[in-house]
This record gives sequence, C-alpha cells and structure tokens, in this order.
Amino acid sequence: MIAIVHHPAYVAPAPARSTYRWNKNGLIRDLLRAEGDRVAWHVPDPMPQAWLEAVHDPDYVAEVLAARVPPAKTRRIGFPVTPEVAARAQAVPGGTWLAAHLALEHGFAANTAGGSHHALGDTGAGYCVFNDLAIAAVRLIEEGTVDRLAVVDCDVHQGDGTAALLAGRPGIATYSIHAEKNFPARKARSTLDVPLADGLDDDAYLAALADSLAPFLAEHRPQLILYQAGVDPFAGDRLGRLSLTLDGLARRERLIARLAAGVPLASTVGGGYGDDALEIARRHVAAILTLGEAFGAG
Repeated sequence: MIAIVHHPAYVAPAPARSTYRWNKNGLIRDLLRAEGDRVAWHVPDPMPQAWLEAVHDPDYVAEVLAARVPPAKTRRIGFPVTPEVAARAQAVPGGTWLAAHLALEHGFAANTAGGSHHALGDTGAGYCVFNDLAIAAVRLIEEGTVDRLAVVDCDVHQGDGTAALLAGRPGIATYSIHAEKNFPARKARSTLDVPLADGLDDDAYLAALADSLAPFLAEHRPQLILYQAGVDPFAGDRLGRLSLTLDGLARRERLIARLAAGVPLASTVGGGYGDDALEIARRHVAAILTLGEAFGAG
C-alpha cells in the first residue's frame, strides 16, 4: 500500500482574485480514493507555530495565522490569505513532515499538497505561503529523526525559497533542476543547481537529471529525500518552458526512485498549471502512483 498524507484543510475555498487552481488538491484526493486498497490514508497535525518560526520570521508567521498579511506580501504570494488559506498553510508543512516519517517506515510516502518552494523567510511568493520543504527539513534534523537529508526539487521553477532558507543548515543539502529562464528571475543558490535550456525533451532532461543527481546523492549520502515532484516540466503546462511528455514524467519518477537507491523518499505535489484542473491532478496522481510502484509500495 502507498502511504498518502491528506488533511481536509488542503481543500480550501478559492480566495477572491486568485488564478491558482484551488480545486487541484481535492481532485488529487478523489483520484487517489478511486485507487481503493492501494492507498493507506494518514491525516497530519498542523505544524506547531514554533517550527514555523524556526524557518520563517515570527512576525510573518503571525501575519499569516491571523490572516492579516499586508498588501505587498499578498501581491507576492498571488492571492489573499484568508482564515481558510491560513489553516491550509499550517497544515501542509505538517503533512510533509508526516510523509517523511512514513517514508522512513515504509520506504515511500506522499503528501497530497506541498512543495511550496518559493516562500521566503519573511514573505510568501509564487503561490507559496509557508515553505513546507524547509520547515519539515529543519524539524527532521533538529529533532534528531535523521542526521542528513536532501531536498530534491524537479519543479520547472527553481526552488529559490528552499535554497535560501536552508543554506548553511547542517545536515541538509538542496538540489534544483529547472528551466533557467523561468520564474523566479533572481535565482538563489542551491547546494547544486541544474539550469536547463527552454524546450528540453524527455531524453535530454533525463540525461541531465541522471548525470547531476547521481553524484549529488553520492556526495551527500542523505538518509532521507524530500522530493518536490512538480509536473510543470510537461510540454503543455501553462507556466513551464520544458517539453516533457507524460511518458517522460513517468520515466523521471522511475529514475528518481532508482537513483535514490533505497534511501527513503517523501514526495510533495509542487507545480502544475493550466485550465484543466482534472488533467493537472491526473499528472500529480500519476507521479505518486509511479513512485509508489517503483518503491514497491504500489
């Protein structure tokens, strides 16, 4: 069975003036429910405020939890932070942390949200409120769950917030493979960045991934991988600049599992954009199921 983490707060009503597809997480949940006994469901606790503040500025954490985010930060996030959005923002890091613990137990687990890799210390950005990857990584190290972990980010956009928030943190290494000319315009410095030219196809992408990630993992020897499994490298993605096919995305997941070489892996959803939310949800679910099969959980 595939360990799946989901919280009801992930499915929040869309705030006014938002272009983000707020029904995506509900569709992901429904598609996974249709898998029946292949899936084992787990509900996370919201991330305690102290762990949010271990990564984010306490004043910003207070603004989010009170749903009083200033207009300038609201513009950077891309939507207003309502009380429902605030509850979601606190639940998602708890889900990524729980998925990590389940991965250590079962080999693989997936959070049905998360991958909010643009959120910075004192503000959200790019549809990201709190950086669940950074928050979970810091907690896992500081509570002694693991001594070494890696954040592997395959979203089409660079994981700038994750790189900035985790830079210099003992035991944590960050990897980002992304379209060089895509958002954000100003990149942060990951432990290893792999910038790609526009329009890269399946074979070229997978070669770049294998050639860079294998030595990265060999060097840093993580005991756990937090994986940002964004599906926006897909050729038809509205905000992507790469040209992967659906088969290419599936090959990516199988390659990630092979390169992990037995290291437990917890995946998050990450980016996927377009007008058809159901098609995007199907890509996310395909990533989760492919990873589950590759890790022997499906």
